[in-house]
Amino acid sequence: MRTSFPFVNRVRRVVCKPQQSRVISPVAAPWQHLRVVALRHTSTRPCQDSGSSYVTTPIFYVNASPHLGHLYSAVIADCFHRYKLLRAYDSKFATGTDEHGLKIQQAAEAAAKDPLTFCTNVSGRFRHLFNSCNISYTDYIRTTEPRHRRAVQHFWSLLWDKGLIYKGSYEGWYSTQDESFLMPTQVADALDSSGKEVKVSLESGHKVEWMKEENYMFRLSTFRLPLLDWLRGNPRAVQPERFHQAVVQWLQEDLPDLSVSRQRSRLQWGIPVPGDPEQTIYVWLDALVNYLTVAGYPGGHDRWDGVHHVIGKDILKFHAIYWPSFLLGAGLPLPKAIHVHSHWTVGGKKMSKSLGNVVDPLERSRTFTTDGLRYFLLRQGVPDSDCDYTEDKVLKLLNAELADSLGGLLNRCTAPALNPGQVYTRFCSQSFPREPGGQAAAEDYRMLSSVRSLPAAVEQHFESMHVYKALEAISACVRQTNGFVQRHAPWKLDRTDVKEQRWLDTVIHVSLECLRVYGTLLQPVVPEISDKLLRKLGVAKTARSWADINFLPRFQGLDCPREGRALGSDTGVLFGRLERQNVDSHKPKKNKKASKL
Repeated sequence: MRTSFPFVNRVRRVVCKPQQSRVISPVAAPWQHLRVVALRHTSTRPCQDSGSSYVTTPIFYVNASPHLGHLYSAVIADCFHRYKLLRAYDSKFATGTDEHGLKIQQAAEAAAKDPLTFCTNVSGRFRHLFNSCNISYTDYIRTTEPRHRRAVQHFWSLLWDKGLIYKGSYEGWYSTQDESFLMPTQVADALDSSGKEVKVSLESGHKVEWMKEENYMFRLSTFRLPLLDWLRGNPRAVQPERFHQAVVQWLQEDLPDLSVSRQRSRLQWGIPVPGDPEQTIYVWLDALVNYLTVAGYPGGHDRWDGVHHVIGKDILKFHAIYWPSFLLGAGLPLPKAIHVHSHWTVGGKKMSKSLGNVVDPLERSRTFTTDGLRYFLLRQGVPDSDCDYTEDKVLKLLNAELADSLGGLLNRCTAPALNPGQVYTRFCSQSFPREPGGQAAAEDYRMLSSVRSLPAAVEQHFESMHVYKALEAISACVRQTNGFVQRHAPWKLDRTDVKEQRWLDTVIHVSLECLRVYGTLLQPVVPEISDKLLRKLGVAKTARSWADINFLPRFQGLDCPREGRALGSDTGVLFGRLERQNVDSHKPKKNKKASKL
């Protein structure tokens, strides 16, 4: 979806022109009634898992090729979707492209292409990136599809019939690039590239022009108090907390009604207003309805209740104010949660074509591997604040945590020198009894406690989409397990001594059990690496769910079905170390002519 938009289409003057046949007085939707509706849609009522899940990314605007931020949104949503599948949910995951609007119309004209051909080309680049990076979407929606047009026009008609849309005229500063009207306080004087004085948006920096036209308005002002009730009654509706508070703060001011159409004479590339071919539906109303389209709207859309939206912070106001207002107006459930993430910078600077620092996610996924790039984004991405991308950071992180720590642990425990039989070795309860004693040290018991509590900690972090905290916890446990192996140095034990052989097998068994837990928990983040690890441990695909974790049953006096089983065949290095010279050699060559433009 679009980025860098001002909060709302505020207008200097609105003149209502009632339509005798269909317009209903605002009294028809009193705010007291809507507050009751909003409270009914909060998640403070007792939670009952339905066994289904619906996760969405924003739909991405096709005015340019995908960048690192687009992939970041998709990877977060993909991770949550995969996590839900591990928990045996029937999960649906949607992504796609936003293809209407004046910018697309103008870009297509500049490229001498019809708009649909132009959109199809760019949408294909997004789909190719997501497929290449293992984004396991179940639906890829394009707003140019007939099913979406039907859903949008039905949704519009429903709001119209409820008296929430009326016709009026307005005038004000308008940004074509942002496709939004601005208040005078949101506009500043500036000079264009030729030195001419112009007006620009303070938020986006885009040029604005004074415009006046007649179109349709949505009664957004009706929904300020219901939205406040919803947010106050549902403190997890917008996450993280700082973004929740930002929305509450915005709602302390009055909400002006919202312009939800544009004159067809100026904007042809969009969905026509039902019953008025002279008007085109506002692109944000059009775009937001995509979530309902995927859910099957206006037919059976039961899955809609409980949706999780993953969005960037720049489109928070559209998702946390416009969208729930539209849904309340239509009498539909509000999102279960809106998960907000911040942006990526490069070397401390915003990505920009003029600076030449835009990161090509497809090219970087080939350099660092798909799983490597996914791991970096989720390990370093902090939702609350912007994160910085540098090649050095990627190299150091992936080498330290995937190649050396996790990969090194697997290599040690499955090496023929330590495990000549290539089996899941047996655990000896005399060597590692439930109460401290035997050959186990105090640190070993602390490690077991950490790994045993790890799934619950990871679950909590996945649920709130703080994936970096989950990976932090897993990485800490991997380090503990490496310390365990290093501390007991099984390669130094005497295999001819029965007691030492049992202890060696126990050390390997415990380490393999730890690796199995890590491989299972990491599946939503690095699916290929996890599959490779679990195959090496001989774990069948049918035994990799959350319910299968059951860490170290032999320590509890229970049977372990894996004991004595053969390990998987050699799958090679889990994650190869990255060398600086190899990374540099994969960088695309800069076009000197292009850089001068």
